[in-house]
Amino acid sequence: MTISIIIPTLNEEENIGKLVSYLDQDNMNNVIEIIVADGGSTDNTIKEANNTGARVVISPRKGRSVQMNYGASIASGDVLYFIHADTIPPPSYAADILHAVNSGFDFGRYRTRFDRSGWLLKMNAFFTRFDLFVCYGGDQTLFIKKNIFHFLKGYNEDLAIMEEYDLTARAKKLGRYKILPKSALISTRKYDQNSWWRVQRANYAIVKMYKSGLPQERLVERYKELVRLR
Repeated sequence: MTISIIIPTLNEEENIGKLVSYLDQDNMNNVIEIIVADGGSTDNTIKEANNTGARVVISPRKGRSVQMNYGASIASGDVLYFIHADTIPPPSYAADILHAVNSGFDFGRYRTRFDRSGWLLKMNAFFTRFDLFVCYGGDQTLFIKKNIFHFLKGYNEDLAIMEEYDLTARAKKLGRYKILPKSALISTRKYDQNSWWRVQRANYAIVKMYKSGLPQERLVERYKELVRLR
């Protein structure tokens, strides 16, 4: 059983080199490739990724769903493992994933641990141990058997936002879902640039709009209104 890691990037020079180097340590030789699917970075993301030995590919279009699908299309592992560039899984990630798959699970994720303290963030992290729709985002990383991913035709490229929620919801109708009993370390940069309340308000609004079936353009526009991102 082999694992292909796929990391979508756009101007992640501060994170990508450290992440790839970290993932390349102690992976039990089951991780056969780390694919960085770049969306047209204008900084040193590609250089940093190449320097640490990742396989860098340029996506035909910018957009996380497109980039992750493109990375998956060239991946050769039995299991695909999608990681955001500012997230760090536990050191045992390869063993955890293989144990879950060998135990009969088809896809799954970790819980959350944020990279700074605060009771509001700890409350958010606590609820990621439960199977809740609001926890279907990709921050906690996502592993999925390649045959399941391709049967589902991957991420919906029509979605500019909520693409990971959509994939998880569809995959749950087909396979067994595992919430791993460890936590991925997640960056708080979005909270640092805004506030906990502002991010929660944005998340609530976007999930509500998505479930109401509103156009993606409206969701993206509203998210940009509510959350400031550098």
